[in-house]
Amino acid sequence: MGRYDFRPLRVHQHASQLLAAGRIRIAPPWHEVIGTVPPAQTLVRSQPLQHQERPRRRNIKKPSKLFQPQRLVYEEDTLRKEFFGDHPWELARPRVVLENDGKDAERKDWSLPSQPDRPVDGESVVQRQMFLLHGNPEAGHMPDPNMTPAKAYDQARKEFYEVRLQQDIERRVAKEEALATGAYFGKSTLQIGMELEDKAYEEWKAWASNEVIEQEQKRAAMYTGIGSEAASVPEADPQVGPELEELEATPNS
Repeated sequence: MGRYDFRPLRVHQHASQLLAAGRIRIAPPWHEVIGTVPPAQTLVRSQPLQHQERPRRRNIKKPSKLFQPQRLVYEEDTLRKEFFGDHPWELARPRVVLENDGKDAERKDWSLPSQPDRPVDGESVVQRQMFLLHGNPEAGHMPDPNMTPAKAYDQARKEFYEVRLQQDIERRVAKEEALATGAYFGKSTLQIGMELEDKAYEEWKAWASNEVIEQEQKRAAMYTGIGSEAASVPEADPQVGPELEELEATPNS
């Protein structure tokens, strides 16, 4: 076969021959697609586009990672790392992956901290911070020259806290109104957690009490028998006492 394997390029030709000869009755699902859009004939990979200009040096060894693509770095990734590093529990909130398509900055008005058609989450903080740093010249919002990443992060974070606090108050008021009209709610997550914690504490308390009793019994058994000698002398048998007195009173023959 040589260095290159050309058999994958002849798959469509071989399938067509089998159909013409009647070896197979139904064409594979990919037969028409491969015939319309055949695979590329190039067998040599080209060098990927270099995003950074590097000075060329002579008499150097050819790098082994020449054909690997360049690493893509976005500013939003740094902002996401900072926010979710400070708020790790935000990652536990359920979210729909299809919400973000990478063009939210173009379609949303991030001059406001919240959007009417999407929930407020960590991505909202990132997009709001990007707006504060770079603005949106197409919509007439110019960036503030005195704005720094730290100031933008603090402002976006505080606005995020205010929105979450407002949502919590709305949920609390809605629950109180529902309770006032006769609604019944089950145990909250806090109550369930406290019950589980109390149950675990009671089990530990019983186990600890048994451990203390066993330790005290072992300690008492360890020091048993060490005391006065009188405590170790066995008591006299009451039936043997009179016989010894008679033997002592009888004179020797």
